[in-house]
Amino acid sequence: MEIDEQHIAEPGLVVLDIIAADEDTVAVVLEGLQQQWATSGITPVWHVPGERGVRARVYADIRRPSTPE
Repeated sequence: MEIDEQHIAEPGLVVLDIIAADEDTVAVVLEGLQQQWATSGITPVWHVPGERGVRARVYADIRRPSTPE
C-alpha cells in the first residue's frame, strides 16, 4: 500500500502501520495513539492472505495533542 506524500510532508506527521495477532490488539493500540495525539482515528483492519496477523494504518500529527472528548 502506497503512502500519500501529504501525510509525511512536514516534521511531526507520521504514518504508522500496525501489525498484530488479532483485531482486538490493533484496536487497543489505535485507541492509545488516539488518546496521545491527533490521529486519523480507528481505521479499518485487513489481513494479507498467506501472512499471519492483521494490519491497520493510522496517520498522526505528533505536534498536536489529542482533543479531549
